[in-house]
Amino acid sequence: MNSPISQENAETIALQALAHIAADEDRIGAFLAQTGLGVDELRAAAGDPIVLGGVLDFLLSDEASLLAFCETCNMAPELPGQARRALPGGEEVHWT
Repeated sequence: MNSPISQENAETIALQALAHIAADEDRIGAFLAQTGLGVDELRAAAGDPIVLGGVLDFLLSDEASLLAFCETCNMAPELPGQARRALPGGEEVHWT
């Protein structure tokens, strides 16, 4: 099992993911539509760990985008998922 990453490192990965999403007009449009955020709201909230968790949720929802991001950033494909677990709302739920 991989060791957990720090929230600071997770936020850095999420900011890289946000830059990747923002670099493509279709991706950023889909992200804004899905979240209901406007461009100015996103800029203002980009450092918020909850918003960054949403960025990673969006990225993780599409395998092709995830793999393209990881290739661009020379990052292992499991790392964004690990980063998501380190941010608010990403905790694993244990039902027993």
